[in-house]
Amino acid sequence: MKPDQPQQSSFLPDFCGVRMVFIVVLIAELLAIVITLALPTYITDRVSDLALNSLFIQWIALSCVAMLCITRRHLNTLPDHWVATLSYLLVLAVSLIITEVAWWVLYIWPGRGEYTLQSHGMFLLRCMGISAIVSAMALRYFYIQHQWRRNIESEAESRIQALQSRIRPHFLFNCMNTIASLTRSQPKLAEEAIEDLADLLRVSLKEAKRLATLHEELLLCRHYLRIEAHRLGDRLHTVWDVDRLPGNARLPALTLQPLIENAIYHGIEPLQEGGTIHISGEYHENSIVISIDNPLPPQGHADQHVGNKFAQDNVQQRLSACFGNQARLHTHITDGRYHARLTIPYRDEDTDR
Repeated sequence: MKPDQPQQSSFLPDFCGVRMVFIVVLIAELLAIVITLALPTYITDRVSDLALNSLFIQWIALSCVAMLCITRRHLNTLPDHWVATLSYLLVLAVSLIITEVAWWVLYIWPGRGEYTLQSHGMFLLRCMGISAIVSAMALRYFYIQHQWRRNIESEAESRIQALQSRIRPHFLFNCMNTIASLTRSQPKLAEEAIEDLADLLRVSLKEAKRLATLHEELLLCRHYLRIEAHRLGDRLHTVWDVDRLPGNARLPALTLQPLIENAIYHGIEPLQEGGTIHISGEYHENSIVISIDNPLPPQGHADQHVGNKFAQDNVQQRLSACFGNQARLHTHITDGRYHARLTIPYRDEDTDR
């Protein structure tokens, strides 16, 4: 989250946004139509009544939205029960003021009726009763929707944590196995690999609810490839083409590394001469596409590894938990090379989940 942008903690939506203003205007107009249709059947000038009702209700609705927008920063710092109480009182206060003004401006001064204490009191009672019921229902809806969204996010975080905890030991085991093989034969390289692993762990061992930046994920992949290069030597070559990608893009930690690990395990290791892994990226207005491709051994090769697609399924599930249908992982084989194409949404902001 940007430092100068307060984090929303209350159940109230952003009443300063255009979308919420549009929704309030639409609901207010529907309420005006319902009230007009509910008038007695002997009233013939329904168009005029609808115009007045719309003006009056929209006046109240937009004024309440403006008040909640102005006080949003302060309300977000309070507990939910105080938010509900204060916002409800603010809406009723605004409704009362506008109802009183509307009584004189739309009813008395144009000469639509004579002033009596009883008619004045009945007008206030009817309008405030409608405002109290509608605002209470709206606040209750916002609270239930907020709780539902919070439960969904909590379940998603738990699911991501479980998936990430499953893939992390496998990833660490492979790195430690590589370091162990270098300990006796090439202790200097083993020491460098341990340093790379330590830097790598600082990036990967984070809470699942915090999405990693693309810069951190690419740095993790570079450290991992350097560890594998100690083991595979000249058999492993990597071509990077990711300079055009925005480093502040967000994605689950350990998203790219399992795909690169697959490329090494199923593509580079079985080939005696090794091969080249291409890692490239494309940046579009609302999405980022990252492609990883590697050579494959011929069908039936003696050293060919049989995969169970555990890593790919894990990556796809974590992407779905974070981004829904906006992110996807697509794989295919073309001309003896295995291609993994990852698409994630991108918004130009530095935010956590």
